[in-house]
Amino acid sequence: MKPLEQALNDYLSLKRRLGFRFQAQAISLRSFVVFLQAEGVPYITTELALRWATQPAKAQPFRWAHRLGVVRRFAIWLSAVDPRTEIPAADLLPHRYRRKPPHIYSDEEIERLLRQAQQLHSPRGLRAFTYTTLFGLLEVTGMRVSEPLGLDRQDVDFVRGILHIRRSKFGKSRYVPVHPSTVEALKGYAEARDRLFPAPPTPTFFLSERGGRITRFVAARTFALLSLQIGLRVPAKRRSGRSPRLMDLRHRFAVRTLVHWYRAGLDVERELPKLSTYLGHVHVNDTYWYLEAVPELLQLATDRLIQEEVQP
Repeated sequence: MKPLEQALNDYLSLKRRLGFRFQAQAISLRSFVVFLQAEGVPYITTELALRWATQPAKAQPFRWAHRLGVVRRFAIWLSAVDPRTEIPAADLLPHRYRRKPPHIYSDEEIERLLRQAQQLHSPRGLRAFTYTTLFGLLEVTGMRVSEPLGLDRQDVDFVRGILHIRRSKFGKSRYVPVHPSTVEALKGYAEARDRLFPAPPTPTFFLSERGGRITRFVAARTFALLSLQIGLRVPAKRRSGRSPRLMDLRHRFAVRTLVHWYRAGLDVERELPKLSTYLGHVHVNDTYWYLEAVPELLQLATDRLIQEEVQP
């Protein structure tokens, strides 16, 4: 094995021992090492890192910046053992990803979506029940799409009303308490699921029609097609149309919670870390983003600030 390949393996091993999954980054870095080998260069140079990062030419600039950032962090580590390593400047590609404004679903839109999910073609009688329960759970908990799909039966505690989310984004695990009405809905689904699949081949809580775990892609695709059918998504070249997205259910939960706190007169600044923890955010700044992303929240925050300034 060539020295650069060995160095990359050592770097990936270290990252994973520290708890990072590092899957997408590993694929990118292996591609980069192959690129260097094709160029006949056994160490990292800024020029080659930049040339590799800006591929493909039609990609969004923020994706170039992300690719270069992955290489830069590897280069920083590698420079300790290989002095020939050049570390690309942090501002070489200053582009940053700009989040799309979230779509905040109305109660009427949620009702139409769930009603349409109940009409899904389901030879075994499970598919419609699965997606109605899944989308409803996402709406009332604000979980990431991958989190309920990753639940196994043992992760759903009906007695205490707690969901155990294991190794979600950034490898974090957490407990998510849910309302008693949500527990009853999950119980109802579990009973129907077990009648149809008394001995499924997988321990997953949410089952597909074939008795397996549902993938994030399939869940998002199903949601998109349902949304298109009820006029929630705009028809486009893609069969499933364009926006809103399944992940916007998470945004709805966060925004409604914050709006409720403001209207109830609570100290949102003090309450915000609770929401951040519940949602599984790594940094509370990720939760603050909603204040500037949603006009109503920004106005409520501004009004509260003005009230505090005029009070003696």
